[in-house]
Amino acid sequence: MAKGMFVDTSICTGCKACQVACKEWNGLPGEPSHFHKVPNRPYPVAFNFTGNSYDNTGQLSATDWRHVRFIEQFNENRTEGRWFFSSDSCKHCTDAGCLNACPVKAIVRTDMGNVFVQQDVCIGCKYCIPSCPYGVINFSEKTGTVHKCTLCNDRIHNGLGTACAKACPTGSISFGEVSELKKKADARLSQLKGLGFTKANIYGYDEAGGLNVFYLFMDNPTVYGQPLNPIVPQRRLFKSAAITVVTAIAVAVAALISFRERGMKKETEK
Repeated sequence: MAKGMFVDTSICTGCKACQVACKEWNGLPGEPSHFHKVPNRPYPVAFNFTGNSYDNTGQLSATDWRHVRFIEQFNENRTEGRWFFSSDSCKHCTDAGCLNACPVKAIVRTDMGNVFVQQDVCIGCKYCIPSCPYGVINFSEKTGTVHKCTLCNDRIHNGLGTACAKACPTGSISFGEVSELKKKADARLSQLKGLGFTKANIYGYDEAGGLNVFYLFMDNPTVYGQPLNPIVPQRRLFKSAAITVVTAIAVAVAALISFRERGMKKETEK
């Protein structure tokens, strides 16, 4: 059975414990920091200001496999507002664009359904990067290979859950069998709808062939930075190629008919 995660954003507090746990377990280095001189401090202090609320990483990268999104929404006078939080990562798509694009089979799907980059096989061609509709996979200049969340491949194959789910203090991130997680997600969605949260929705059941890491959002997915109708590039290419072939056949048939009509006309004129 496929393993995955259900992220219930309705109970995420934006504490970033998942980000820290991911960094620690996977031994991921920090992002380059900008040092600033702070009054009454004898030494410069490192800060990463993105300008986007309390977000200190900005996006997923080769060394940030998990990113907590902070979404602030206020009226013009900033007298009323609301906050949304969402812990984002690789979705481990059922139809994974990155896996489809890899020419050397460095990206594989394991027996547990997670999509994993074999670092000793990756040649750093970067074909996988534009093939991901979520902008998840990234290239590292240091290693010359691509990196992304592995769904804690080492942990789950040893009977443990993911580090981020283990660290989450509110239970916003749940790890388990996808079929069981979907039951949990459906029950939670029904509960929220009953409480009047009409915009609540599940994201990931159908998108990109279905996601093994899916979400419960309290508003439109675009509010959380997720595409509404993500398309795996290879599927778009197949569709375009099919249309091109059909068009070419139609043109050929039309030309053949026109050629025959001309021939028949000449015969008649004789």
